Amino acid sequence: METFFESFARTFVGFVQATGVTLQLTVTSLLLACVIGLLFAFMKLSRYRLLRLVADAYIGLIRGTPLIVQIMWLYFGITNLLVLSKFWAGVLALAIHSGAYIAEIFRGAIQSIDKGQMEAARSLGMSHTLAMRRIILPQAFRRAIPPLGNQFIIGLKDSSLVAFIGVQEIFNVSMSEAAATFRQLEFYTIAGLYYLVLVIVFTLIVNRLEKRLDRRNR
Repeated sequence: METFFESFARTFVGFVQATGVTLQLTVTSLLLACVIGLLFAFMKLSRYRLLRLVADAYIGLIRGTPLIVQIMWLYFGITNLLVLSKFWAGVLALAIHSGAYIAEIFRGAIQSIDKGQMEAARSLGMSHTLAMRRIILPQAFRRAIPPLGNQFIIGLKDSSLVAFIGVQEIFNVSMSEAAATFRQLEFYTIAGLYYLVLVIVFTLIVNRLEKRLDRRNR
């Protein structure tokens, strides 16, 4: 019978490949989620009541239902309408989920900027859109970095749920190995170690980015 370290060594290549899929899944879904989040943040801040209601409905629905239910509903719903790979179906599901939380992050960051800055920009002849792009959004993005970093880490861990629609990422590989060997504890522990390393790396990156931004703001 294999020891834990023998199992780790035997499955190393497979888990490294799965780690690459996990990273692609996480980065792609969160980049798309940032676009979705920014769009709905603007809708929540809109003067038009209908846009605010749509944004509130979207955010409320996503926050009020489990991610695994959203993944299943979107996967089976999407694949009935469009021909999508499991990977892209998973990306879309994760992006829609994270987008709701990122929308609130962006909304809070934009609202935290002193309104006097917008008024000053408008008094200089800037349009609302230009002032938002050149004055407000750059500051809002800097303030949003810490919560966005946290959301990135959450999104990384949430990506494990797409294993249930067949995406060959870290948790899917651990489930396959556990089912084949009946050594669930060992392979789920190995999966946990890979996720832990990724989280530590991303935490260090986010912390370094925050420190760099702090130095620029001084």
